[in-house]
Amino acid sequence: MIKVVLISGSLRRGSVNSAALRAVRRIVGERREPTEVVSLPIGRIPFYDGDFEYARTTAAVRAARSLVAAADALVISTPSYNGAVPGVLKNALDWLSRPDGACALSGKAVAVLSASPGGRGAIDAQPALMDLLDACEAVVVEHPPVAIARAHERLDESGEMTEPDAVAELRSLVDATFEALRILGEQRASVAA
Repeated sequence: MIKVVLISGSLRRGSVNSAALRAVRRIVGERREPTEVVSLPIGRIPFYDGDFEYARTTAAVRAARSLVAAADALVISTPSYNGAVPGVLKNALDWLSRPDGACALSGKAVAVLSASPGGRGAIDAQPALMDLLDACEAVVVEHPPVAIARAHERLDESGEMTEPDAVAELRSLVDATFEALRILGEQRASVAA
């Protein structure tokens, strides 16, 4: 079974990034491959503190690391806060990258997207997020940028992202993610052979 972890960089209840990830969940659920899709609630993770890391970690940090370590792929949706990823998302990635030599993100296929009520779709946050993932030795899924502009206008009455163009972009990103998993699987099989 393929396990996909969804991470929204926004904590807001009406987050358009969380709505985009709910659409991703529905799209993954339509695929033929047996899959499990879970969300990682990063708002429960405390601020990173190196002293605290070596003393002991919290249950939220242990659960996050375990969830990501067991995943085959991640899909991260980020808003842009002053042209960068939100601190809460950076904090979660910092915890997931620790301890040194045991990064839960290493070798994981990670798809990146962004959404915003603005006209640029928070695309300016994506390069920094990809740099962070690269530093964690994640495998960023190759795909044209998915930056959903005016995302609040793409939600239906119940707050779900159902607008056809947005869903088509998300579907294409999901397809690219599963293709990346196939390629990674083949590469790992050839190394093991």
